[in-house]
Amino acid sequence: MRPSLLLILIFITNIVFAQGKITGKIVDATTNAPVDYATVGLFAQGSKQPVSGITSDDKGNFTLTNINNGEYHITVNFIGYKEYGADHVIISDDQKAVTLGTIKLIPASKQLNEVTVTAKAPVIENMIDKMVYNTANDLTSQGGVALDVLKKVPQVSVDIDGNVELQGNTSVRFLINGKPSTMFGSSLNDVLASLPASQIKSIEVITSPGAKYDAQGLGGIINIILKNDKLRGISGSVTASAGTRLQNGSETVSVRRNNFGVSAFLSGNAQINTRTMNLNDRTSTDASGRSTRLIQNGYSDVRRKSYNSGINVDWSPSKANSFTASLTVDQFGNRNQGMTAQQQTATGLADVLSQRTSLSDLSNHNIDWSLDHKHKFKREGQELEILYTYSQGKNNSSYDQQQIYNGQLLPFSASASTNPGTNHETNISADYTQPIAKDVLLETGAKTILQNINSVTNVNSYDAKTGAYSYDPGQSYKLKYDRKIYAGYVSLGASPFKQIDVKAGLRIEHTNTHIGFPGTTIPSYTTAVPTAVISHKFSDVSSLKVSYTKRIERAEYRELNPFVNLSDPYNIITGNPLLRPEIGNVFELGYNRSFRSSGSLYIALFSRHNSNDVKTYTNFYSQYRVGDSVYRNVSVTNRQNIGTEQNTGLNISGSVYLSKKLNIRTNTSIIDKYIVNKVYGGPSVNALIVRGNMNVSYQFTNDLIGEAFANYNSPMKNIQGRTPKFVTYNLAFRKQLMNKMASIGFTTTNPFAKYVDQLTTIDHAATSNGAPYTSYSLRRVPYRSFGISFAYRFGKLDAKASKIEEPQVKPIEN
Repeated sequence: MRPSLLLILIFITNIVFAQGKITGKIVDATTNAPVDYATVGLFAQGSKQPVSGITSDDKGNFTLTNINNGEYHITVNFIGYKEYGADHVIISDDQKAVTLGTIKLIPASKQLNEVTVTAKAPVIENMIDKMVYNTANDLTSQGGVALDVLKKVPQVSVDIDGNVELQGNTSVRFLINGKPSTMFGSSLNDVLASLPASQIKSIEVITSPGAKYDAQGLGGIINIILKNDKLRGISGSVTASAGTRLQNGSETVSVRRNNFGVSAFLSGNAQINTRTMNLNDRTSTDASGRSTRLIQNGYSDVRRKSYNSGINVDWSPSKANSFTASLTVDQFGNRNQGMTAQQQTATGLADVLSQRTSLSDLSNHNIDWSLDHKHKFKREGQELEILYTYSQGKNNSSYDQQQIYNGQLLPFSASASTNPGTNHETNISADYTQPIAKDVLLETGAKTILQNINSVTNVNSYDAKTGAYSYDPGQSYKLKYDRKIYAGYVSLGASPFKQIDVKAGLRIEHTNTHIGFPGTTIPSYTTAVPTAVISHKFSDVSSLKVSYTKRIERAEYRELNPFVNLSDPYNIITGNPLLRPEIGNVFELGYNRSFRSSGSLYIALFSRHNSNDVKTYTNFYSQYRVGDSVYRNVSVTNRQNIGTEQNTGLNISGSVYLSKKLNIRTNTSIIDKYIVNKVYGGPSVNALIVRGNMNVSYQFTNDLIGEAFANYNSPMKNIQGRTPKFVTYNLAFRKQLMNKMASIGFTTTNPFAKYVDQLTTIDHAATSNGAPYTSYSLRRVPYRSFGISFAYRFGKLDAKASKIEEPQVKPIEN
């Protein structure tokens, strides 16, 4: 409990410090449209070293907080605009709060053939409700994919298979540009392994979402923001990378004139064929006491490819109204082909030697489109937003497998299956914001989510007697799944005392589900989701927050789909349409400290309790029936509601500048996980998990920078055995060219080791039928890679200067 005591001491010793705040709103002087992500700098008057800084939000608003008494100079910068400056801004005991009003940025008055980026956001921004990771200077992820970026994000960890955890929980709600997409429900790992890092502008992490957010996502929300230039005129970028494992390419273009803008992007990604070596040694005992041992030794070749494209249109016909429309098209897939030598030994029987060949395919085609309308009333802060989004996914998975006894020409067992499906989701929401008093803000809204899933499984089984395949009605089936969610919320934010902000809300969600699958019904249910956060700002460099939220995790398409994957008939994988939603209660205590220009530190203590906890579980069966076919000595893996889980942990993330050229960032989590298995009578599990990484960058010259990144995931005990540790490291360099409009980079991952070995053991695991088994599995995953990348940014501005009224500095009445 020492970290908690430390935070309390910090609270007591800092509470007497004087502090103030400076607020403002940044708009385009010509169109009055908000300018988001503009850089605001705070300097002591006469100093060239910044005291603090922040970027404006999507409405152009900003608040500089925790400011000591003194005289300051304010700067505002954004690409394509003249710099704004305000001198002699005073914070004193008599004037703790200053507003700069509406700051109208004047467009550059001359045409530019090239755009040079001079202002940039910090790599990590810690806000009251979220943490933002800006990817612009992430060198070791250049030429990589979204998974490579996520490894750097505070409080996030990624294992070797691309499974993402947020504060130790894998049930994370993923959004793209703040909107849901059906592509995440099909195969999350494949989506994140297919999205080029060059397309990502930033990643937002929300561990304690407020009442306005959907309750879905037990661990919290990760919002991936794609690049979308707000530069006036014509601008864009082109990136390309090639390597021994990955190849990426992307381009963006943006055209903006007056109050109308259009931006588009196109990207592609391919993972070159990689071979993973597999060894599995499993011993099981049936009810009669007979022991069977199965040894499988082989390989699997995996290829992956994708493309992403989209267009975004925004229009502000007046100061009060703005419209945004977007359309994206995504397609991704993978192909897994392998061969395995098999040896099966049973008590009192001769060894059976065979070979198995398998082929699995997965493809997904997804279309998302949305329309957003924002209306601002005359009263400052009063706003209505209506959002409509529609997402359509077409999924298809298939397999083909054959088993042949050694020395034979024809298979003794074989099957092939196709599983086409569709996933449609419609979201309609209305959100209203109303200031009801000084420093009191009311938010309310309603939302409807309509989801429809259809899946068909067609199985063809091989008849060894006739040597032919035929349709198997016993293993073939259809699934129809309809889910409707109706939600409403109310939230109230206030500042009842100086330097203390409070925000509390309640969200109600009613879920109605109908499933067309034999013998399956799902009752409707209503969930109340309270949220609360209290924050205290000690000074211009430190703050503390305490938050609570309730979350829910509803199963996605990939977990519900009962498709039986028999590509390995000894190790069957399937879905579970009977999964019940998980419920989580999350408490978090966070302390943020800025060391001005030398770095920052964030410490979070969190506790998370889950009921109806869902885990991937493997059962062993001496005989397992699928339709009219019986499979012997097989393991069956799916997701199941196990019981409860309690996670208590500490996360420390921060950065420090040891010199003007040397920067170090780190992110470390220590989590105590306690799982109670209430289904199969297995023992409760208590495990300590350590996740950590370190990033070191060095600016050799004005246009040459190098970076090193190392990541460590500790081994972990779980409800069935023990999963292995995971260690990777990356090195990268980037050289800027053409007056910093272009760059060339080099990246390597694990250059001194071709494979990362993953050893998983299961010792006397309890199963549903009471037949324990032991298992030893070794995977040798190829992870070494080398790559080069090239990026070029272009822009041509066509902006006209206009007469602008200079904003006035107005004190806020206390």
